[in-house]
Amino acid sequence: MNFNRVVCFDLEMCCWNEDGKGRTGEIIEVGLAEIDLVSGQVVKRAQYYVKPEHDEVSLFCHELTGISPRKIEKQGRPLKDVLNSMMKNFGGPNKIYAAWGRDDLILAEECEQKGLEVPFKEFLNLATLFRINKRFKNNRMGQKAALDMMNIEWEGRQHSGYVDAYNLAKLALEIL
Repeated sequence: MNFNRVVCFDLEMCCWNEDGKGRTGEIIEVGLAEIDLVSGQVVKRAQYYVKPEHDEVSLFCHELTGISPRKIEKQGRPLKDVLNSMMKNFGGPNKIYAAWGRDDLILAEECEQKGLEVPFKEFLNLATLFRINKRFKNNRMGQKAALDMMNIEWEGRQHSGYVDAYNLAKLALEIL
């Protein structure tokens, strides 16, 4: 296990807004940003589009994430292939993975449904670590609000897995 490196990741899923109630489906994007805790740098980034097996990208989802059905059709790959790329390019179970919230559970559930193995063993919920560090009692705080609180500038479009993972990596360097 490499304790000097943490792979921050963010998932985007198929999503709909029906009658004011949001719901999500299969993963359509995985964004990753690896940090080196010794150098204090983001050392690697990646973005993978996932072709859903049962869902489709809605207009609401396209507007929220910027991911179009055409982009998924042209660049998307099966989740199995994306997970293999993650293991090959980011060290798989030899690294610690982190997200803002419980993206690990979302990924684990979809992996179970598709008969796939989760590509990591160690996970950190950075939202929980942030709340503990700042002594917050509320259970919900968005990643952007946390960056604002730490005076870290948000870069790029929210709800892009690639962008969100990078911004999370910047925050993780401060938290860890």
